[in-house]
Amino acid sequence: MTDIKTKFFNISNDSPVYIIGEIGSNHNGNFEMAIELIHRAKEAGVNAVKFQTFKAKNHYSKKTKRISLYKENIYSLIESLEIDREWHTKLAKECFDLGIDFMDSPCDFDAIKLAEKVDMDIIKVSSFDMVDERLLKQIALTNRGAIISSGMANMAEIENAVNIFRNNNNNKVAILQCTSIYPAPPELSNLNAMSIIKNSFDVIVGFSDHTIGDHIPCAAVAKGAKIIEKHITLDKSLPGPDHSFAMNIHELKSMVLKIREIETSLGDGIKNGPREEEKEFYQNARRSIIANKNIKKGEIISEDHLIIKRPNYGIHPSNFNVVVGRKAKKNIQKDDPIKWENI
Repeated sequence: MTDIKTKFFNISNDSPVYIIGEIGSNHNGNFEMAIELIHRAKEAGVNAVKFQTFKAKNHYSKKTKRISLYKENIYSLIESLEIDREWHTKLAKECFDLGIDFMDSPCDFDAIKLAEKVDMDIIKVSSFDMVDERLLKQIALTNRGAIISSGMANMAEIENAVNIFRNNNNNKVAILQCTSIYPAPPELSNLNAMSIIKNSFDVIVGFSDHTIGDHIPCAAVAKGAKIIEKHITLDKSLPGPDHSFAMNIHELKSMVLKIREIETSLGDGIKNGPREEEKEFYQNARRSIIANKNIKKGEIISEDHLIIKRPNYGIHPSNFNVVVGRKAKKNIQKDDPIKWENI
């Protein structure tokens, strides 16, 4: 498994989760809106923002049937969402000046060249495009990192995509579990697929999320996702196909904070307590062996003399049967802890 490094971050199994704010086409063709989205996403704590670069004529056949999700003819809709490619240099600089990564899903060869021109460290491949072997090979040949969404894919298609990169001496590949429905119902998220993909192909895995809310991406982090991608918007009521299910900036900030807390909560897995912070409760609230009645000096201790209860001032409860049958070396009052030096 190969780490993916950028100007500002490292993506690996040991690094913090890499969070991508998917702007996509939610700039609505407005450069100032695109810039504001970048700044607001940075404020929310993301590692990267991502756009999509396509030309309708190279992206969809005009004979494509209407997709039920959209009222418009799909070709016309995609044509209306094309990004002005002259923006890229300025958008990239804006991101780099803020200390976050600029990412894009290039959907044609010219867009890949543009990604190289603006020194994009990671190129994103959408679920819809991951079966285009020519596109994948061209991206692999850039020797830049690649994050591939796997919505609708089977394992053979994922293997083929990974092999295209590796056969072209590019091992900097990550795979995102994804459900290509907008919005996606939580029950179709299949987060367990991440571990199958990771173990099968020895790649970094993550989750590209289209569900409403942040509970599913947060669950993905707990399940091992090292990359989270989430659509973002300034206003869910704006016109366009992706605004309604996207996160606003307040929601994005909340999700980022939750993910960072989840990361710290996972710990190292080693159980060697008590923690330093637990010691007060360890002493005063954990159980130990306590005198259940007065015990006279020289008296043989029976089970009736003893009770296991809080606090943890006495002998560990696992030694209960060891204490029974011992002789008291001094008078022990009811509720006194039973200590080794007193028996």
